[in-house]
Amino acid sequence: MRHSTSDVRRAETGTVENSAESRRLAVVLLIGGAIGLAMAVTLLVEKIALIENPDYVPSCSINPVLSCGSVMSTPQAEAFGIPNPVLGVAGFATVATIGAALLAGARFASWFWVLSQFGVTFAVIFVHWLIYQSLYVIGALCPYCIVVWAVTIPIFLYTTTHTLRLVQQSSAGEEHRLIRGLTEYRGAIITSWFLAIAALIAVRFWSYWSSLI
Repeated sequence: MRHSTSDVRRAETGTVENSAESRRLAVVLLIGGAIGLAMAVTLLVEKIALIENPDYVPSCSINPVLSCGSVMSTPQAEAFGIPNPVLGVAGFATVATIGAALLAGARFASWFWVLSQFGVTFAVIFVHWLIYQSLYVIGALCPYCIVVWAVTIPIFLYTTTHTLRLVQQSSAGEEHRLIRGLTEYRGAIITSWFLAIAALIAVRFWSYWSSLI
């Protein structure tokens, strides 16, 4: 059976797009995972120092609002019975490893991406729970944690669009409009997401910020 020139071109274009998309995903996972890992390790070191010396002032305790010490001493800092940074070290190390493997040419089965999707979905939900706790329960922010929040969001979104593409391809259908929209406007979505969180922080601590002016 002969294929038309247009069919061949569409197949070649799809291959190039998938390859470029895979590289973008790999870079996001590698860089985001590495940054998240660095923050998690730093937080773990600070947590250990605080355990050893209750009077220790963490390096990220800058003022009454940006105060890691206030956050680390709360039950929320050990949501699952172990320090949250331990989860971060394990999770971000895994993410960075996956990104490096993809850049090296590795390919993973669909079931692997489904499991990864569960992982990043848990991470982004957990992060937003921590955001709520920091803003409205604890009343303080951890600068290193904010960086963790920032890298978790693009890791989640890029992994989600990749997983959705795989699911769509397995159904032998054309790429869904929603998937294409999420892929094309990821930058705008991430920016809007960041701005929304920044707005919540600004409103919640406005009395303090305004006192500095």
